[in-house]
Amino acid sequence: MMQEQFDALTPPAKAGPYSRRDFVHTTVGTGFAAAVLPALADTTIRTDSQGLVVGEVTIPVGAFRMPAYRAVPQGATRPPLVLLVSEIFGVHEYIADVARRLAKKGCMAIAPELFVRQGDAQRYGEIGKLLAEVIAKVPDRQVMGDLDACVAWAQGEGADTARLGITGFCWGGRIVWLYCAHNPAVKAGVAWYGQLAGQTDALRPQHPIDVVGSLHGAVLGLYGEADNGIPPAQVRRMEQALAQGSTAARASRIVVYPGAPHAFHADYRPSYRKEAAEDGWKRCLEWLEGHGVA
Repeated sequence: MMQEQFDALTPPAKAGPYSRRDFVHTTVGTGFAAAVLPALADTTIRTDSQGLVVGEVTIPVGAFRMPAYRAVPQGATRPPLVLLVSEIFGVHEYIADVARRLAKKGCMAIAPELFVRQGDAQRYGEIGKLLAEVIAKVPDRQVMGDLDACVAWAQGEGADTARLGITGFCWGGRIVWLYCAHNPAVKAGVAWYGQLAGQTDALRPQHPIDVVGSLHGAVLGLYGEADNGIPPAQVRRMEQALAQGSTAARASRIVVYPGAPHAFHADYRPSYRKEAAEDGWKRCLEWLEGHGVA
């Protein structure tokens, strides 16, 4: 299932100004992951850091020190907190840019490197090897604990964690659903084309469709009709499950974009669809604001 979601995202043969040499990962939030290069030059969005405090931070998770990218308005007093969960490629430039977009709206955005214990996702040039050697070894329980640690750290940094939201893309979209069932403090989540169902195992004992009865925060799901890894039938099953779920589940909503593929928001990829991406982003911000986050 997961491999199918990335088959359509193979980098194009035509190289633009963004090359592997120019975009080597050096620190959190910089460059592009090797598996997605070359990035597209004509659609990639660049959000400046004027008026923001941005960069890498270190978040304690027990004895472990987890790197993360943080963006927050300069001088902000108790800004709302939005956790930002990456694709399988880790916290590269695209994710950092999304964090800056959120910070421009007044939020503290934190994008943690959730795969770092298992390996450096950005160094892998082959998606299949990345999935098998890193992503498949990341336990959901570990991810939930890491996100909890981000919330605790942000509270110590002055964020208003009573206004807690979460958004994520692809792999991170699945995590959005799970975290909204895990943490009672979450007000709302926005899940971009995250897997909804599938096989389970010891590391991934549940999928979003299994936790609709436990959702604490209402989730907006943004999906593409032409997503080969998440077919329309799976989305319809999730909508039916939400209608029978918790109060937050019944308040959740799924939007399906006609003709849009997986990763339609990824502006640095050939999968990018401008109209769907812009509409989804507008809905994302409105959803968070409407649920007391932004």
